[in-house]
Amino acid sequence: MARKKSKPSKPRGRASADDLMRELIERMEACDDAETLNDEVIIPFAAALETVCGARGYLLNIYGETSNIVFTGEPDDAAAVYDLVENFLDARDAD
Repeated sequence: MARKKSKPSKPRGRASADDLMRELIERMEACDDAETLNDEVIIPFAAALETVCGARGYLLNIYGETSNIVFTGEPDDAAAVYDLVENFLDARDAD
């Protein structure tokens, strides 16, 4: 009896980037409003970035097609970036 070759499997316990994306989408879709989304997904994700980037000394500015994620490592800088974004959005909405 011939045996079928099996596909190589990914190591147990290691999720792919697509797996992570799907998990995040599922968790985000389960949130009924922006406040829950922030509390249940965004804040924990940001805390994970802060933990890893801070430990490695990274300064991070990820520019996406429709978003930015910034990690400065400094509370005052984070507040300044937040203020810049808020001012930008306010000015855009005023036009």
